[in-house]
Amino acid sequence: RSNPYQPNLLRDSVRRYLQLPADQTVLILHAKVAQKSYGNEKRFFCPPPCVYLSGPGWKLKQEQIKDKDRGEAVFQVCGYMGLDSMGSSLKETQKLSFEEQPDAKGFSCAKALYISDADKRKHFRLVLKLFFSDGQEIGTFHSKLIKVISKPSQKKQSLKNTDLCISSGSKVSLFNRLRSQTVSTRYLSVEGGAFVASARQWGAFTLHLANERCTRSEFSLREGYIRYGSVVQLVCTATGISLPPLIIRKVTKQCAMLDVDEPISQLHKCALQFQGSDRMYLCLSTEKVIQYQASPCPREANRELLNDGSCWTIIGTETVEYTFSKSLACVCEPVSPVPIITSLQLTGGGDVAMLEVQGEYFHAHLKVWFGDVEAETMYRTPKSLMCVVPDVSAFGSDWRWLRYPITVPLLLIRDDGLIYSSSFTFTYTPEQSFIPGQQVLSDIPQNSDKILDSIHQEFTRTNFHLFMQN
Repeated sequence: RSNPYQPNLLRDSVRRYLQLPADQTVLILHAKVAQKSYGNEKRFFCPPPCVYLSGPGWKLKQEQIKDKDRGEAVFQVCGYMGLDSMGSSLKETQKLSFEEQPDAKGFSCAKALYISDADKRKHFRLVLKLFFSDGQEIGTFHSKLIKVISKPSQKKQSLKNTDLCISSGSKVSLFNRLRSQTVSTRYLSVEGGAFVASARQWGAFTLHLANERCTRSEFSLREGYIRYGSVVQLVCTATGISLPPLIIRKVTKQCAMLDVDEPISQLHKCALQFQGSDRMYLCLSTEKVIQYQASPCPREANRELLNDGSCWTIIGTETVEYTFSKSLACVCEPVSPVPIITSLQLTGGGDVAMLEVQGEYFHAHLKVWFGDVEAETMYRTPKSLMCVVPDVSAFGSDWRWLRYPITVPLLLIRDDGLIYSSSFTFTYTPEQSFIPGQQVLSDIPQNSDKILDSIHQEFTRTNFHLFMQN
């Protein structure tokens, strides 16, 4: 790609973007594991992979294309999703049509994807290709790795097989399938600030392991793998809404097992008992989420009898998010590969501070920007970029008057002007230190630029410590 921008023009464009970001975000939600199909059967992925489009840049881009082609009354985003081994054949992929939700996000899901026994891989990725309805390609986006399993494990789980275990702080989905019928599947979700059982959309919930003696008001979290009998809390990743503390129980033949403490495995049947209640369990009734009171088992004291709506299937989920902005660039090429920053590593300090940007999908056409200041960037690998941290004076002469931290967003910009934002920021933190016995200037002449410049240079060289934050 050739760079069509002069440095000053590009910097002005970045400044306009920072003042009014017009991001386009693609969010892919999918399960961590997929059950293989055998013979002619089709075990569709459950929960189905979902795609959300958010950000003001989508509407802005649609309006720009509409202005160019006024003959098209309806303009929308469409796409195809399939497995990464399917190549470019659209026959083996599922077409996605996006519908606008009340929160202005575009939503679609691939309900008919499956992996057959002819595919011998143990892991695969989903591939999403997005287009505008005029045929213009937006880009190609990949999911995280998905593990292939033959069927849910019926054996007692061991922590040696951590791929199938569920750890505290990980994301899960819960669904209920009445009488094992696919058409009756309902997913635990949050709509309008309330927990519901939805037939269309599923929610990703962070599953936290808690101290058993804690009340809801003083809920404290623990690390480790989730076991049956543990006190947990479910927190919606999208809204932050949570349920009261729950005790997670293993389900066998529609009975809650009260004396099982083995680790939870993917696609296991479980029940969620409200802590401190009299056998009250989380239950669905059509699309409502209610409490159901279980009955004691007359033959076995360590079991409680449940109804169909109280038996949930639990599965780990993954989320991958891609964010970019085409509003300030005349970009006709696809936006992919969209780089993702996962961590930052600072080395050195003062005039020789270097920042390693770690992540995925990096390439040689990217530059790291600290706010509206371009950094000297070196491409290392698809997972690593190195850059020189700009001196604080690059942000303007007003810096010599400042004595407090300043935080700037960290951006990646392609050489054709395409902007990739991130959730990472970079903070310059001044720390004033005085040598004992050294005279401190109490009065500085108002127009003494020479003295101020000298102080500023020394201050920048020796006393600025650089930190990163997510």
